[in-house]
Amino acid sequence: MKKVGGNYVPGANDYDYRMSNWSVLFPEKVEVAFAVNSDGGAGMDRYTSKLSPAVDYGAGVFLLVVAILSILGNAAVLVTAAWRHSVLKAPELLTVNLAVTDIGMALSMYPLSIASAFNHAWIGGDPSCLYYGLMGMIFSVASIMTLAVMGLVRYLVTGNPPKSGSKFRRKTISILIGVIWLYSLLWAVFPFLGWGGYGAEPYGLACSVDWTGYQHSLNGSSFIMALAILCTLIPCAVILFSYTGIAWKLHKAYQAIKSNDNLPNSGAVERKVTLMGILISAGFIVSWTPYVFISLWTMFHSDGKDSVAPIVSLLPCLFAKCSTVYNPLVYYVFRKSFRRELRQIRMYCCWGAVNKMTLCIGAESSEDTSRAQETAEE
Repeated sequence: MKKVGGNYVPGANDYDYRMSNWSVLFPEKVEVAFAVNSDGGAGMDRYTSKLSPAVDYGAGVFLLVVAILSILGNAAVLVTAAWRHSVLKAPELLTVNLAVTDIGMALSMYPLSIASAFNHAWIGGDPSCLYYGLMGMIFSVASIMTLAVMGLVRYLVTGNPPKSGSKFRRKTISILIGVIWLYSLLWAVFPFLGWGGYGAEPYGLACSVDWTGYQHSLNGSSFIMALAILCTLIPCAVILFSYTGIAWKLHKAYQAIKSNDNLPNSGAVERKVTLMGILISAGFIVSWTPYVFISLWTMFHSDGKDSVAPIVSLLPCLFAKCSTVYNPLVYYVFRKSFRRELRQIRMYCCWGAVNKMTLCIGAESSEDTSRAQETAEE
């Protein structure tokens, strides 16, 4: 380990690769890339926080708030979707899938990060690091691919004039969602099959793709480049193309029918849905962009004085995790139907509780009356 600016960061000679215990799951005994200390030790230094206890506690509290908001917000989206399942439009299934990816990330990853932050060290060693990296890859790739498909479907659905676009069936969207999850799972298991690897983040309280592998091996560099192109650049390009095309379609439609007082309103819903899609996609991209930049910097400057300070690597990770809170907030602000459905569900639950309480009170009253009658007869 090298001391840089008062913080310890791994140096080029501190890494080698060893056979993961998880290789017993595969008959080929493939290697999973892990950055470990070459001194023969267990390499637990990389799982010790490089931050001060105060910063760790602050990060833990922040993640706890984000986790609670994410779980509650996305659970509300899923409950409202189940509430109106019979009238749910096919493209809206993608919105449901996005909520599943967000709440899945919050439930499967955030508790481990929170506990590790309060522990001032990563909990669980290599097995939990593998698990955390696997979950992170699955849900993050599924999220961005869902956003890309949402944009493309929205582009095809938006017609010129409005309401003349393509129609999608639930079966078609369900197949697309299945492909998204299979694609995400494929990228997540590649490190288990010997291509790429997972490793600890520089600050020591989370795990992700081993970005330092870019400089250390062709295996690591090829995986990271393929991941960047196929799971980041291309989906972002699809999102940009889709919503630019939608904006152009709506502009042309409005110009063509602006002399008619009734027709422009027919595209109001499409414009609102498009705006929501833009905000959701922009929120995801903006949330993850700082993390991408820090990861790119780590790829090329993992050694020496240009290494990223642990506190600098922590902040983009915290910011990226906020993306799971953003989507329900957009729905709540821009969809009156979402707010109305939440009120209906709340009223239904409250009314059910009142009815249950009334029945219980009625049953108790009946029992008391029966006992009184029996006593009088005796």
